[in-house]
This record gives sequence, C-alpha cells and structure tokens, in this order.
Amino acid sequence: MRARRFEEAKRLASSNLELAWWIFMRVSGVLLVFLVLGHLFTRAVIFDFHHDLNYDHMVKVMNSVTWKFYNWLLLFLSILHGTNGLRYIIDDYIASGRARAWVKILVYTFVFLVTVFGTLALWGWNYQPME
Repeated sequence: MRARRFEEAKRLASSNLELAWWIFMRVSGVLLVFLVLGHLFTRAVIFDFHHDLNYDHMVKVMNSVTWKFYNWLLLFLSILHGTNGLRYIIDDYIASGRARAWVKILVYTFVFLVTVFGTLALWGWNYQPME
C-alpha cells in the first residue's frame, strides 16, 4: 500500500489487518530510530565504548534485565519491521501466487529461527565474567 496519510490508507487497505500493518510500520519506524539513537548514545557517550568496551563490561550489560529487554525490543522490532517491508516487496515483485507463497514460507521460517536464536542469545543463559 502506497498511502502516505491515514485517511488514504483506510481507503486503500484491503482489510483491517493491512491497515494495522500500515500503522505498525509508521510507529515501529519512529520507535526504531529512537531505540538505535539511544543505544548509540549510551554506548558511545555514557559508557565511552573506546575505553570501557571489554568482556567484563559486556558481561555486566548482558546480565542486566533492563539492557536485555532493551536489546530484545530493538531486535524484535527491527526483525518485524524488516519482515513486513520484505512482505510488501514480495507481494509487489513476485507475480505467481505459488512462487510468492513458497518465498514467504522460506522468509518467515528464516525470520522465526533468527528471532528464536536472538532471543535465546539474550535470555537463554547467564553470562559469566572471566576468571
């Protein structure tokens, strides 16, 4: 859907779900900008990653529930936002319904695995400092 305004999106949407995805893309795009800028600011300015970036510092960060959630939100929103954008591209450029279905199955399977492995990497184990 190529709508730029909500009224136009409502008129062009083939379903309420499509309109919800249109809204999600706008909201998640704005959220992702602030999440990425916040991440860069905290890493570069507050924690001075040139001097403090070592394994022990990353253990502290990865054991913090707040940072785990922040990183997971960044991961999840970016994957969902990118996958929905890829769905738009697939719908626009693959004419055959059968080929489109197979490509979407492959993409969604890959996205699911990346999301699961990313979540496991963040929440699956407790990071230990070097001895």
